[in-house]
Amino acid sequence: MKNRLIRTCSLAFGVLVLASAVHAQRNQIRVVGSSTVYPFTTLVAEQFGKTSSFKTPVIESTGTGGGFKLFCAGVGTDHPDVSNASRAIKSSEVELCASNGVDKITEIQIGYDGIVVANSKKGTRYNLTREQLFRALAKELPTDKGTLVENPYTYWSDIDASLPKVKIEVLGPPPTSGTRDAFVELAMEGGCKTFEWVSALKKSDKSRYKAICHGIREDGAYIEAGENDNLIVQKLNANPNALGIFGFSFLDQNTDTVQGSVIDGVEPTFENIAAQDYPISRPLFVYIKGAHVGVVPGLEKFVAEYTSEKAMGDEGYLSDAGLIPMPQTERRAVRASANAFEHNIAE
Repeated sequence: MKNRLIRTCSLAFGVLVLASAVHAQRNQIRVVGSSTVYPFTTLVAEQFGKTSSFKTPVIESTGTGGGFKLFCAGVGTDHPDVSNASRAIKSSEVELCASNGVDKITEIQIGYDGIVVANSKKGTRYNLTREQLFRALAKELPTDKGTLVENPYTYWSDIDASLPKVKIEVLGPPPTSGTRDAFVELAMEGGCKTFEWVSALKKSDKSRYKAICHGIREDGAYIEAGENDNLIVQKLNANPNALGIFGFSFLDQNTDTVQGSVIDGVEPTFENIAAQDYPISRPLFVYIKGAHVGVVPGLEKFVAEYTSEKAMGDEGYLSDAGLIPMPQTERRAVRASANAFEHNIAE
């Protein structure tokens, strides 16, 4: 959980005014955040609306970073109850929450996802390494002399003669996206570390190391395509020469038109991600605002639905939608702590 201290807290709500205000003004759960987690939470919301006496929650796809900004802005009827996230919450976001009175946050891991680099089936399927991905997308490239040069590559074949002579054009998420965060950490950094002198910087000059390994070129080779992964899929179908970066579930739902690249010799399949063999994979989360539990009608039952075996289990409906389930022992632990709202993030 990246050095965050997990502590057990009481969920007592000290301000009765807040409770009455939320009851009076909003009786529907509001969720914001990750576009990757959006389809999973939408399925849970629909199921919850059908099988309970509560209204179907309202789900907004704002991106992980944008979701946390809304989630951490305050407590009460004007602020969301849940934030979807395709990465763990950052310490700076925890601090933002705390500064606005959001001091009880329950983290729930819902499963795993792979980040795919895909293209239209009309084009050539790519077999890439993380080093090649870094060379294709890095803003600056390390040299053997310990210096940096502006990325000189125009075509994939410039990087390796075995790759197609196709212009490097990659559609991906913006900086506010958790998918972007995970991609630069897992794929870009994974390739960047193959340069020994840069890898050594991780201990001696972490800020420079991050600037080199996470910096994405801005000359048109990488195109920010927004938070909507479905839109990236549509653009790939319109441009067979482009590659796109998005979550595995969107590949799984569009296998008739797009294909995932092999990364470091491993195909982006459900089985390979579940076995943690696929190198660009990450956990997915939802975060619950503790001050709204017991105040916004149905929030506890919504969490119970989300963490139920029928939803997140091996044969659950989220698995059918492309979510990679956690091992059963992990699911039990998540379910027990989430439904008790015992584990809360704090500095």
